[in-house]
Amino acid sequence: MQLGDGRESNNVEDRRGGGGGFGGGRGLAVGGGLGSVVLVVIALLLGVDPGVILSGGDPGPARTETQGGGGAAAPAANDEGSRFVRRVLAETEDVWNPVFQQMGRRYQEPRLVLFSGASQSACGTAQSAVGPFYCPGDQRVYIDLEFLAQMQRQLGAPGDFAAAYVIAHEVGHHVQNQLGVLGRVQELRGRADEREANALQVRVELQADCLAGMWARRAQDARQILEDGDLEEGLNAAAAVGDDRLQRRARGTVQPDSFTHGSSEQRVRWFRTGLQSGQLEACDTFRPARP
Repeated sequence: MQLGDGRESNNVEDRRGGGGGFGGGRGLAVGGGLGSVVLVVIALLLGVDPGVILSGGDPGPARTETQGGGGAAAPAANDEGSRFVRRVLAETEDVWNPVFQQMGRRYQEPRLVLFSGASQSACGTAQSAVGPFYCPGDQRVYIDLEFLAQMQRQLGAPGDFAAAYVIAHEVGHHVQNQLGVLGRVQELRGRADEREANALQVRVELQADCLAGMWARRAQDARQILEDGDLEEGLNAAAAVGDDRLQRRARGTVQPDSFTHGSSEQRVRWFRTGLQSGQLEACDTFRPARP
């Protein structure tokens, strides 16, 4: 990606304590596997925190403690991973602010929390094993960069744009929250059986994929941020976290009724839809009979 000396967002909270990220500044995708993290847990990646949307529960009052206890979060460090995140987040702000302005609305920019191991959120404890997620209760995206780097290597989805896709997907959930999509889906899930609830969640995740593609298209049109191979990295990342691929890898079988994020084909297709159209209207994953 060509982020160069682009603007860095001020909406990043660094709770890592020791800094670092993406392998301690050694690059965006470092060696090593997931260690003791069970692969099936990756099925929770790139989604709204299950403690809120998946259960339909009340997230309770927002909590913003640092990992080490109370007090204000430390300012973001200047390591490679942190600066990359701040620049990508700034790119999402530069896209979504004018989109909301065109709708006559104000975009409330999300906060992004970098943490190591575990940190508190309004949705409960954010743990590295859960993967990146968005918490509607405090309007924050939570990411452990070391886990993200390991995920990229383990799932064969390396590259800076693959990492940017993860951030853009989570910000897509924030856009859904701002537009009222998450609240409506939460109500519907509360009246649905497990199969219907899973199907609704799939549509939520596919829409976030489409919004990530829409962001990439608009950022490219405005500032030419993409380099050769970046689109392939994004599409590969979308395919890598498809429910069918993760289930087959984790247990050798695929159970479509248990999907909560969509198949690899669906995730790639909706990411590509947003990328090709650049329009919010094209990302209505709730309209088709089958997304």
